[in-house]
Amino acid sequence: MNERTLYLLAALAGGAILPVQVAINTLLRRYVGEPMQVTFISYLAGTLASLAICIVARYPIPATAALIQTSWWMWIGGCLGTLYVWSTIFATPKIGASLALALTIAGQMIAALFLDHYGVIGLTKYAASPTRIAGVVLVVLGVSLVAYVKQ
Repeated sequence: MNERTLYLLAALAGGAILPVQVAINTLLRRYVGEPMQVTFISYLAGTLASLAICIVARYPIPATAALIQTSWWMWIGGCLGTLYVWSTIFATPKIGASLALALTIAGQMIAALFLDHYGVIGLTKYAASPTRIAGVVLVVLGVSLVAYVKQ
């Protein structure tokens, strides 16, 4: 297996985990109450799991000098993740996991195409070619099919 295949499989596995996370968080909401409370529990568990992995792998604590060099906005990734988790917990009971995740994927693809095209936030530039745009359009069309419910 080459290195690229490993990265492709890791991304695919990460995507496959999302519907399970959404389902678990939606179920937990029935017991806990508010979506933001469930989001907190989810991130607390994730923080503890990350800490345990760092300890077991013996990753060093980042140097203060390196942390000082970062910009304030580099620290909001977790906040953005909180909004993502909250939005799925909030929406899934009303629109279903398939549509919630389809819309999530469509939003991700649209935003990713923009970020890649302009090389925003330090990303390598990948032009929004007609083929890539067509791929995103197909994702949006797929979301439309998932959203279409004949009553």
